[in-house]
Amino acid sequence: MVACANGDGSLPPPPRDAASVRDPRLCKHVHDNVHGNIFLDPLSLKFIDTEQFQRLRELKQLGITHMVYPGAVHSRFEHSLGVYWLAGQCVEKLKSYQGELDIDRFDIQTVKLAGLLHDVGHGPFSHLFEREFLPQVVSNCHWSHEPMSVNMVDYIVDEHHIDIDSQMLKRVKEMILASSEIALPRSSSEKGFLYDIVANGRNGIDVDKFDYIARDCRACGLGCNFEFQRLLETMRVLDDEICYRAKDYLTVHKLFATRADLYRTVYMHPKVKAIELMVVDALVQANDYLEISSHIHNPSEYWKLDDTIVKTIETAPCPELKEARDLILRIRRRDLYQFCNEYAVPRDIMDNFKKVTAQDIVCSQKSGGVTLKEEDVAVCNVKIDLTRGKDNPLQSIHFFKDYDSDEKFTIPDDRISHLLPTYYQDMIVRVYSKKPELVEAISEAFENFQLKMYGIKAQVHATPDKKKRRYNK
Repeated sequence: MVACANGDGSLPPPPRDAASVRDPRLCKHVHDNVHGNIFLDPLSLKFIDTEQFQRLRELKQLGITHMVYPGAVHSRFEHSLGVYWLAGQCVEKLKSYQGELDIDRFDIQTVKLAGLLHDVGHGPFSHLFEREFLPQVVSNCHWSHEPMSVNMVDYIVDEHHIDIDSQMLKRVKEMILASSEIALPRSSSEKGFLYDIVANGRNGIDVDKFDYIARDCRACGLGCNFEFQRLLETMRVLDDEICYRAKDYLTVHKLFATRADLYRTVYMHPKVKAIELMVVDALVQANDYLEISSHIHNPSEYWKLDDTIVKTIETAPCPELKEARDLILRIRRRDLYQFCNEYAVPRDIMDNFKKVTAQDIVCSQKSGGVTLKEEDVAVCNVKIDLTRGKDNPLQSIHFFKDYDSDEKFTIPDDRISHLLPTYYQDMIVRVYSKKPELVEAISEAFENFQLKMYGIKAQVHATPDKKKRRYNK
């Protein structure tokens, strides 16, 4: 079919369909501070230019971490664009390097949309909403953001009448849930490697981590020597699985080690957790009046929830929100829950470790002195690992020797650097006092608990000295 010329003899502009995905000149582009220019194809823009996706601008990627690391104000909006871009880069490279995989434009568009929409169901304050808040206000709560992302995708398509192939939409949702506990049955058993690009439930290496590790390190002013570009350039599909060069196993390990460092120094920072505990308490106090948790199954209402819920609580004059409002005011004035002590769980008892509760601490108080109540104590059980619990993540990853070999294999422990760790999980119990005057009593009760349970005293971090407590704030 020959294109017809316009009246002046010129050819009409090319249609903005699948061809526009191939030609970046026909795409809208934005400049990202991590990846540079990101080109947005027309179908993806239909999702981006909705109020439901734009809501991600009001969800900070790291929740309230910016109150400790002031630069951590980046949002899930920019992270989602970054994952979209890396997902496209990943599948395009596989198509270029391995033509036998028969990757087509349908596959590329599907993977990019999955990367774009994978976080559209996130609640306020990052994972705090689903892991800390909802379990306190919803009985037997098993809600998580991945299924909500799938529901939101359906809602956006219906609400905005987005014309998208039904099979593509189905696969996008499957890819979003690929690493969750509620994975959908796959539409096809072919090209299973595509499902590992955005959310990899097989071994944990995916472009979601590539983006947030680089982005979070940059925002928090931390160095990042993990080179995801190296893995994108050298990966290869063998037996329907993305594999990596054996010589790059240290780069792969650095992915997980950098993630663990971020958990230790940023995500689980003692002061960050103190503020998170206060935000959760404020949300719980406000839940009955604002009915926050009632929206989690209704996308038409859920999309209106974002981090500004704190400002709503803070500025509302109604007496029903006084307790929640007072907690937010304490955060603003840096009158935080006081860190009392922490305890690193020994390796030999980690398998049988039971989470410590405020009741455990209160019941370990010796008679005499002030009487502690459960509502005076906050306990945070922190787990940090390399994505596979106590197991070595390299055991779940397949490597290849060189591009002339079609054999894939795992690298046994005795063939890796002896400088790498031999144990891959930490469990830390932190205890906080909600009232400054109770720090000493709670610290002593926590030490009594450790002696009673394990015969080991927690390392002393807190000091009852008033001047030192002010400094520790």
